Amino acid sequence: MLQALAEEFSHDGPVPALILLTRMFGAMILCGLIGLERRINKNMAGLRTNMLIGLSVTIFTLVALHFIGSLAPSDDVVRMDPIRLIEAVTGGIAFLAAGVVVFTRGSVQGLTTGASMWLSGAIGLSVGLGLWLIAVLATIAGIIVLWLVRRSETALGIKDDASQE
Repeated sequence: MLQALAEEFSHDGPVPALILLTRMFGAMILCGLIGLERRINKNMAGLRTNMLIGLSVTIFTLVALHFIGSLAPSDDVVRMDPIRLIEAVTGGIAFLAAGVVVFTRGSVQGLTTGASMWLSGAIGLSVGLGLWLIAVLATIAGIIVLWLVRRSETALGIKDDASQE
């Protein structure tokens, strides 16, 4: 019985346990940076939301990698459409992001927040697949768009600093 329990909690997947943890925490940190910008500017879907999106997408990706690895004995070929994983992630996050978009008094609010949630999903997917360069560059680009462009819009008078999004 103890051996069965030990086997249940053993890890023999295609991605070593230390890499699993690194990817999970890496996604939370990178997506947390996106969420921190949202939180500092008092927008919806801030730090925790973006961290959880990145973490969950990373986990879905790691589970998919494990599932594929467990299905394919070394001499068999597993036919997989990798686009399905991306479609599932984008569809799920689009559903969440749609919930933050609001149309009131003739204006739409929440689009940037929804887009940042989508970006966190893309970062989580990249990290889950071990594509660190893409994930880090996407995080940097996202922060530039969210923070630097906001400051530029305010400085140019295009956007009031007090306005949301």
